[in-house]
Amino acid sequence: MSAEEITASINAKAEEIRTVKTANPKDEKLKPLVAELLALKATFKEVAGKDFDPPKTDKPKPAADIGQEAPQREGPSKTELNKLKRKEEKAAKKAEARAEGGGGADGEVASTTASATASSASEDPFADLYGDSRLIQSDFVTDRAFKNLTDLTEAHIGQSVWIRGRISNTRPVSTKGVFIILRQGFNTAQAVLFVGSKVSKQMVKYCASLSLESIIDINVNVTKPEEELKSTTLKAVELHITEVHCVSKAESLPFLPEDAGRNEEYARKNELPVVAQDTSLNFRWIDLRTPANQAIFRMQSGVCQLFREYLISKKFIEIHSPKLIGGASEGGSNVFKLQYFNQPACLAQSPQLYKQMAAACSGFERVFEIGPVFRAENSNTHRHLCEFTGLDFEMAIYEHYYEALDVMGNMFIHIFDGLNERFRHEMAVIGQQYPFEPLQYLRPSLRITFKEGIDMLLEAGWKDEKGNDPNYDDDLSTPQEKFLGELVKKKYKTEFYILDKYPLSVRPFYTMPCPENPKLSNSYDLFIRGEEIVSGAQRVHDVNLLVERANHWKIPLPTIQSYIDAFRHGALPHAGGGIGLERVVMLFLGLGNIRKTSMFPRDPGRLGP
Repeated sequence: MSAEEITASINAKAEEIRTVKTANPKDEKLKPLVAELLALKATFKEVAGKDFDPPKTDKPKPAADIGQEAPQREGPSKTELNKLKRKEEKAAKKAEARAEGGGGADGEVASTTASATASSASEDPFADLYGDSRLIQSDFVTDRAFKNLTDLTEAHIGQSVWIRGRISNTRPVSTKGVFIILRQGFNTAQAVLFVGSKVSKQMVKYCASLSLESIIDINVNVTKPEEELKSTTLKAVELHITEVHCVSKAESLPFLPEDAGRNEEYARKNELPVVAQDTSLNFRWIDLRTPANQAIFRMQSGVCQLFREYLISKKFIEIHSPKLIGGASEGGSNVFKLQYFNQPACLAQSPQLYKQMAAACSGFERVFEIGPVFRAENSNTHRHLCEFTGLDFEMAIYEHYYEALDVMGNMFIHIFDGLNERFRHEMAVIGQQYPFEPLQYLRPSLRITFKEGIDMLLEAGWKDEKGNDPNYDDDLSTPQEKFLGELVKKKYKTEFYILDKYPLSVRPFYTMPCPENPKLSNSYDLFIRGEEIVSGAQRVHDVNLLVERANHWKIPLPTIQSYIDAFRHGALPHAGGGIGLERVVMLFLGLGNIRKTSMFPRDPGRLGP
């Protein structure tokens, strides 16, 4: 519409208002008619670039005396015109604020906001710029372009952007302003809102009243703070709010993420609250919001990425094996049993048998898998879980299982290097709550025999609680592993090493016996900071020897018949290993408890959330 057409519409609407008001000054039709008139005048300003100026009219002459009848009034009185003018000014401010605040060229902000009622609009000209959002049900799309805090830099200063985040903290300044710490993941930024020409007291009050951890959408002008900000991760930019809408309000919290993310030593010295582990795990979805937890699970994802990356570069392919099986995957009784329709079954203790079939019997030769592993062990320790994530690999070998050990040693160097190079920021964030020393490791990885490890323990005078010496025929106990790790670090200056040639009696039935010593096996474990993270070996690929070893372990052959049959038709010599993801992350970061690296841990006492 042209300015002339809008002017005609305004005059027609004003005449309609006068007619209705003359007939009944309290007519309910007046309110919507006035709103339409104000909208027309706001449109006029957008088109013409100036306020609508109604034509001047001569005032009616006063009556000659009291007894003389006053002439009929034509149009609104001066008081009414002043009221209309004030409303016009408010409407113009609203339209200007919408245009500058990024509300959208189509003026759809009101349609997506639940707070802008007719009554509040008449009281606050900026009511459309704040309030609770409509429930997002994918039934509308605005022209808002959202930015992540990680993307904001000084290059954005002077720009207007939309940001969605959680309210980590608020600090009201009397009734005229409020500071908000907005959080996305482990990144935080300072946002500010103060009463001004385009910000009302009601808007500040609304913003200050929002509960912590609520999710908000804010339109902001990115500015440079007078001084570098110290309490946020974004230190060189500040966000000046021009519009705010609450997407999801948080109810009363069982604890604050700030308390759950506090360094315990700092809290103790300053008498500040911390959150107990069980409480944190009971409300894990809140606990995971802490900066350290955000960083831990990003690094866990990084371990998987680096594991895949290296093995794919070595011509491995990823497979996915079943987790429901008709027998114990590694023998023994530590399995979760269940009924599979009309036959007994269990959850897989590992993908061991299937990755062997794939690599040695099916022609794939080099395979890996990342998937869940189930162990029905009633072990309530800092390093045991009943369900964890296994990083497994298996490969065909030509002559010696050291071919697989070389791949594994180099793979871990790739993982450690990748974590140190790509996740420096995450490691720094974790270190603020859980201080740790960087992992020491060698190139190539240190490799010693089981016998050499026992020799080191004996030379150091290690004895168990009953005064017994280490035994060359027994597996290492947890205290022995820890002490040996300290000895290795002191002697070789590494916290990552490979222990080779374990006793055959402590390894699974499918482990290849050592040809030089029938008491030993072609098997190995890998350790970080004195704790096992990998168990592996050369596997038996000869079907007759496999049956012999299964009988030795008294494993019912029918329960593993398909596995044995797979080796009857030609099988490649092969070796591999199984890695515990949660343990790798826990030990690399020196966290001390595996529940810190399991997103929703499952141990003997926990089956939820």
